[in-house]
Amino acid sequence: MNKTVYFGLLFVFLVFLQVFVLNNILFLGYVNPYLYITFVFLYPLKKNRFVFLLLSFALGLSIDFFSDSGGIHAFSLVTISYFRLFFIRVFFNKFEVDYPFFKLNLESFGKKFNYIVTLTVLHHFLLFSFANFSFQNMSHVVLNTLYSSAFTLILYFLSIYIFSKKQ
Repeated sequence: MNKTVYFGLLFVFLVFLQVFVLNNILFLGYVNPYLYITFVFLYPLKKNRFVFLLLSFALGLSIDFFSDSGGIHAFSLVTISYFRLFFIRVFFNKFEVDYPFFKLNLESFGKKFNYIVTLTVLHHFLLFSFANFSFQNMSHVVLNTLYSSAFTLILYFLSIYIFSKKQ
């Protein structure tokens, strides 16, 4: 399948999955998975990041539109999309010349796990910080971040395991 068609379908699938299924899950008042950030992990690295940042903004804005959340998903997703290359340099020691050859699924599990956990926790912390927007609710922000990050990571790794091709 063409990569453009694949990422277009992934974009639409993640919006519908998040809006119609995952936004309706609220377990114990803290746990709500945000699997739409998978788009950031799976999108290929390129020198020109403008299209990627624009698609991330559109994805976050789509989630905001259906969730009536005022732009916090768009802000959080664009932020982790912007810092993605920094974390790729930190965790995988890849530079601009390595971008065309970089594939996340070919990296070791430890590096991949650290990278995905860092971006997920950063996204969730920004999301819940702006949702609460008060230092009085910092414990609520931390609990939401930890529990939702754990649930999101479990769903992400399960879905990658289930939908990956056996070699």
